Amino acid sequence: MAFEDEMVALLPRLRRFAHALARSPADADDLCQAAVERAINARASWQPGTRLDSWMYRIMRNLWIDTARATNRRGETFVAAEQGETVGDGGDRAIEASVELGQVMRAMATLPNEQREVIALVLVEGFAYREAAEMLDIPMGTLTSRLVRGRTALMARLGEAA
Repeated sequence: MAFEDEMVALLPRLRRFAHALARSPADADDLCQAAVERAINARASWQPGTRLDSWMYRIMRNLWIDTARATNRRGETFVAAEQGETVGDGGDRAIEASVELGQVMRAMATLPNEQREVIALVLVEGFAYREAAEMLDIPMGTLTSRLVRGRTALMARLGEAA
């Protein structure tokens, strides 16, 4: 599969990860676009046969950290109340799913950045612990610790919302 085809196939997953990091739809779109742009410009540094998704997640995370540091916005961006609402579907299941998604996103937005990014990679994107630890450049023990603390805090916040 060509580089461009793999990149296009990754876009939905990259957007989800960007949203988990940025906590704002507009910032998430900007982050995703910047990551794709950086990857295209650095295409020569990617080695065919290696995992493009891991490479892209690392690029995106590094961009997010750079952006957060440059603008001093860490922890100040919140998910809009409209986040997760669906348009044009009046079905009960869609409404309930939308409400639940909004609750989860608001609960995730309250977590510290380190816990939120681990939860996004392991629980949302389904990466193995080892892969996520490598992407974040942290020891396995640190990853598991952040995941346990994040999962516990997320469940507590979701329990409060019920």
